[in-house]
Amino acid sequence: MSSKLLSHRAALCNIVKRVAVEAGELILEYADGLRENETSAKTDGSPVTRADEEAEKLIEKKMYEILPDIPFIGEEKVAAQGAVDTNSSEYFWLVDALDGTREFISGGENYTVNIALIHNKVPVLGVVYAPEKGELYYGFTEENGEGQAFRYLEDTDKEKKIRVRSMPKEGLVVFSSKHFANNERMEKFLQNFKVAKILHMSSSLKICHIAAGKADLYPRLGKTCEWDTAAGDAVLRAAGGAVRDLEQNIFCYGQGIRENYLNPEFVASSIDVFWE
Repeated sequence: MSSKLLSHRAALCNIVKRVAVEAGELILEYADGLRENETSAKTDGSPVTRADEEAEKLIEKKMYEILPDIPFIGEEKVAAQGAVDTNSSEYFWLVDALDGTREFISGGENYTVNIALIHNKVPVLGVVYAPEKGELYYGFTEENGEGQAFRYLEDTDKEKKIRVRSMPKEGLVVFSSKHFANNERMEKFLQNFKVAKILHMSSSLKICHIAAGKADLYPRLGKTCEWDTAAGDAVLRAAGGAVRDLEQNIFCYGQGIRENYLNPEFVASSIDVFWE
């Protein structure tokens, strides 16, 4: 396919959505026990399954078919082969084929397929698909800075445009990571906010719920990698929100060679909730 797709992001997003759903269907085969789902540990101690590996291979193959000159960075590929130098690349794909592996292994439903397109270190297109839930979030930002973000539900076969909400009078709905919550630091961080509710969830769905106006704040006071956040970040930016580090710097992506793809601690939010 032509590289003209890069300047037609709505069309490209539609193609990437289909790839994410295909990868999700493959993952569901493992979840349903249709194939052996071997689990092992990577060098950093995090779990990996055959579902992670096979879904990433499928996505990589499809991405190279769509745009053969765009570099591909996937979590499992980096684990096996090391970081990829993207310093000379205007665009690259950043993928976590199964975000929330612990959730997947435990039989939960809040795991996702994450596919992001990075342009000059900025996530300009993102697709997040939750196969068990039948939820698809996607968004893109045009070259003029205008963004559009959407949520699609398989149960209703309906697409809805999404946007972050303003700070609610009754207090914030705050997300915390299900498997990596740090209650003491979180409590200190939130002490100056009016908080109505704290919810725990795995995967990039937390960021997507903020993009959809269902929640307000997600402080991540712990380790994440670029592929964990890029797709959700793209959706959130397209919906009017932001992911920033604790010094209020907007996230940049493609720091792999220097920083092993580690993110700084961050806050995902509607703009007026935290940054204004």
